[in-house]
Amino acid sequence: MSETEAQEVIEAEKVEEVSQVEETSTEAETKTEAETKTEAETKTEVKSEPKTKVQDKWGIAHIYSSYNNTIIHITDLTGGETIAISSGGHHVNADRYESSPFAAMKAANVVVEAAKTKSFTGLHIRVRAVGGVGSRVPGPGAQAAIRALARGGFKIGKIDDVTPIPHDTTRKKGGKRGRRV
Repeated sequence: MSETEAQEVIEAEKVEEVSQVEETSTEAETKTEAETKTEAETKTEVKSEPKTKVQDKWGIAHIYSSYNNTIIHITDLTGGETIAISSGGHHVNADRYESSPFAAMKAANVVVEAAKTKSFTGLHIRVRAVGGVGSRVPGPGAQAAIRALARGGFKIGKIDDVTPIPHDTTRKKGGKRGRRV
């Protein structure tokens, strides 16, 4: 082969390599364009989803339950601000029904509505009986009140018994000989 023929063959090989490189680069460009389109679509999908990350707002439900009445009092976490308060006596006519589970449920439902309007989502519950020299067992309205709060749509955190218990410092009423009838 002469030198001119060899140069023509080399130039032909270079043209083929350049065309192959151009084909691969166009394929890469089309792939990158397709990838960027899918990435853009996924980004738009992510942007279209509303961000519903709502922080929970917690409160404390103080339930005082004796054999005569049930009082439900919701405060903020510090206990300094009253959110809502209600008692069983507000919802029944006869005194003997104030401590009933029905009256406690009615009182809890009123408190639930008031707390929902103030955007509370969770509650820690503190149950208190009479304590001291009285009964250390909560009255019949305590369980009904807790159930009504849970059914109201609140997240329930912890349930504590905060009944005051004396450490040998209080004396029962009635005097030394007891109550004389």
